[in-house]
Amino acid sequence: MAKIESFLNTANLIVWGPPMLILLVGTHIYLTIRLRFIQKHTFKAVKLSLSADNDSQGDITQFGALATALAATIGTGNIIGVSTAIALGGPGAVLWTWMTGVFGIATKYAEALLALKYRHKNENGNYVGGPMYAIEKGLKIKWLAVMFAVFTVLATFGAGCTVQSHAISGIIESTFHISPIISGLVLTALTATVIMGGVKKIASVNEKLVPFMALFYVLSCIAIIIINRDYILPALSLIVSSAFTPKAAGGGFVGSTMIIAARYGVARGLFSNESGLGTAPIAAAAAQTRNSVRQALVSMTGTFWDTVVVCAMTGVVIVSTMLHVPEHFIEAGNDQLVQNSFAMLPNIGKYVLAIALSVFAFTTILGWSFYGERAMEYLFGLKSVLLYRIVFLIACFVGSVISLSIIWGFSDLMNGLMAFPNLVSLLLLSGVIVKETRHYLWEHRLDEKSEEEM
Repeated sequence: MAKIESFLNTANLIVWGPPMLILLVGTHIYLTIRLRFIQKHTFKAVKLSLSADNDSQGDITQFGALATALAATIGTGNIIGVSTAIALGGPGAVLWTWMTGVFGIATKYAEALLALKYRHKNENGNYVGGPMYAIEKGLKIKWLAVMFAVFTVLATFGAGCTVQSHAISGIIESTFHISPIISGLVLTALTATVIMGGVKKIASVNEKLVPFMALFYVLSCIAIIIINRDYILPALSLIVSSAFTPKAAGGGFVGSTMIIAARYGVARGLFSNESGLGTAPIAAAAAQTRNSVRQALVSMTGTFWDTVVVCAMTGVVIVSTMLHVPEHFIEAGNDQLVQNSFAMLPNIGKYVLAIALSVFAFTTILGWSFYGERAMEYLFGLKSVLLYRIVFLIACFVGSVISLSIIWGFSDLMNGLMAFPNLVSLLLLSGVIVKETRHYLWEHRLDEKSEEEM
């Protein structure tokens, strides 16, 4: 295990080095500029996400596609991911995570647009799409599309499965003293009952669970922020200043440098909101929508809710609590910062966190299982989906009982390898993205049906 962990750490230093940070953040900024700061349309996009487009072709509603994507993103990345980012990169990692989300809205829009632009029906009559299809049909580079699909399948067993099941078993064991073996078996059984029903079953479950749990979690964070109200401004100041300058140890924090804060902040930001990763477009491709831009706008709200709102609140809660009661964080593990922070809610804090994290992680497992199915279908055809589901369920159980550090290391590595071909395709196909945006959004044709939908 030690050798595996050492290898993963070394590989991540290479994959998540300055070149990847520059490529990811650079793509976010480049697309933001080329799309005339598409983020300014966020509230229009939120309104669109709440409306149905039932007279258009697709397998699930616009909100269903968004809920599935949000299910896969709002999870341990927002909670445990932010906790580990702060533990390893210092409070400045929170700002880098937030900035990755703000600029990542443009990237999420762009990749969803391409997924809709190049989607098609499979032999079962369902719509399929995503970066692998955009790369193959838009760039005509089959090997790069295959590379993305392979890393997607591998990533689902890390970020989308074992990370989540480990988080659930860990929080349930520490809160309710239930063995990880028992919670792992129950979780695996629940997952099986949903994913065997396909995308419509997954979307239906996520539409019900995600909005409720997101509101539940945000209200809990607000309650802690009120308790820590005297430490909010100092926490915000520390987050901003330590993002760019080294901070000495003290007040529960370890020292960090700008590059370390940026590395963990950006990596956890990507893990959380998945902008640039290329996963959410796989769900977007199944949506009932009139044109590519309409659903792309809906999809980009996922990054807004996930990182700009939820991750930011988690970060402020942790940092303000560490300033408020630093003695509670002495020798705390990377994933314990958020647990100690929720302890600020008298008597109920640990239960609130356990419920929120468990449901978020469960819906994330459901969303990522769908991504893996679509990637497997692209690589090996529909017949491979059942085998994938079986292996995925096995991984779900195994994740409940293995080392967290190895899981996180594997997840970061797969995310980085997966992001590379997707980011390259976004840059090379940016002309297509701008052309579609100009026609439907800038020239006010959002209600117009694309030729593919006519």
